[in-house]
Amino acid sequence: MPDALDATPYDALLLLSFGGPEGPDDVVPFLENVTRGRGIPKERLKEVGQHYFLFDGISPINDQNRALLDALRKDFADHGLDLPVYWGNRNWAPYVTDTLREMTADGRRRVLVLATSAYASYSGCRQYREDLAAALATLEAEGLEPPRIDKLRHYFNHPGFVEPMLEGVLKALADLPEDVRAGAHLAFTTHSIPDTAADTSGPVEGHGDGGAYVRQHLDVARFVADAVREQTGIEHPWRLVYQSRSGAPHIPWLEPDICDHLEELHGAGAPAVVMAPIGFVSDHMEVLYDLDTEATAKAAELGLPVRRSATVGADPRFAAAIRDLVLERAATENGRHVAPCALGTLGASHDVCPVGCCPARAPKPAAAGADSPYA
Repeated sequence: MPDALDATPYDALLLLSFGGPEGPDDVVPFLENVTRGRGIPKERLKEVGQHYFLFDGISPINDQNRALLDALRKDFADHGLDLPVYWGNRNWAPYVTDTLREMTADGRRRVLVLATSAYASYSGCRQYREDLAAALATLEAEGLEPPRIDKLRHYFNHPGFVEPMLEGVLKALADLPEDVRAGAHLAFTTHSIPDTAADTSGPVEGHGDGGAYVRQHLDVARFVADAVREQTGIEHPWRLVYQSRSGAPHIPWLEPDICDHLEELHGAGAPAVVMAPIGFVSDHMEVLYDLDTEATAKAAELGLPVRRSATVGADPRFAAAIRDLVLERAATENGRHVAPCALGTLGASHDVCPVGCCPARAPKPAAAGADSPYA
């Protein structure tokens, strides 16, 4: 890393996330934002929103982003990195357009973006970039000169992201009853996406089987499983499984679903399972409901002991990883060679999303990439 903690040419970091409701009255308007353009009736949105109403209409994601903001600001200050951190969401306040307007008013001219999605996919990367482009277009239409925006590389295999997850899996295993611990299976979970989106995730060239989304998750799961074996002396069977499907039944999505997988493991005589949500940065609704509520209830119905390992959240190691990624990207922009940190077999991801990366069915302008109209 560079000797001095200097983020030049960048003068701000934007934490960009999904957003979530913060009370019962917010749930349906939030879901209308998420599903805009799909023609879903309000009554159907109320049905979908029942998951949120179980938690008083409050998604945990905004508080988790506030905790991450605090962790980043503390880490930067403790290490002498003078880089202000802002926060904007795609689907709820603070909206990214409002945050970029604030950043423009504050005189920020070169902004790095940290998206709260670690892997390559349309919904996890390009859709964020499309929202950034739409926000920049809005500011330009208002007569403002918005900042230039770059996005940090995918951090799925950075040690500061992987090592806290590994620690969480080890703690979850240790929390299982001793008589079933050694035979426990590891179920690495992530958000299911349509097969077509998985197949086209990542750069256009060199997908390999399953595209970048599946390949990246498999590499992290394999690394964690191998590290668990090295630290415990026990080889736990493992599989990458999926959750939180939301698409039409006739469209193929990645499988198996976590609940189906639990049934399969129980039928095969598995004594216990650790669910490890490696696809999620924090304990937001997909983790609290789909794993802690729905999947845990399925396991209880089966009489199958389960534990859920922790997500990274605002772990200081993750905050340090973001500092590392900021300095890495700044050095690259200044023409200095930096050896990027990456675990597993895939190596560090690209700094700049290439043309056609993670394409949408209906192409839209996307910022912070090689095809950005806002270079």
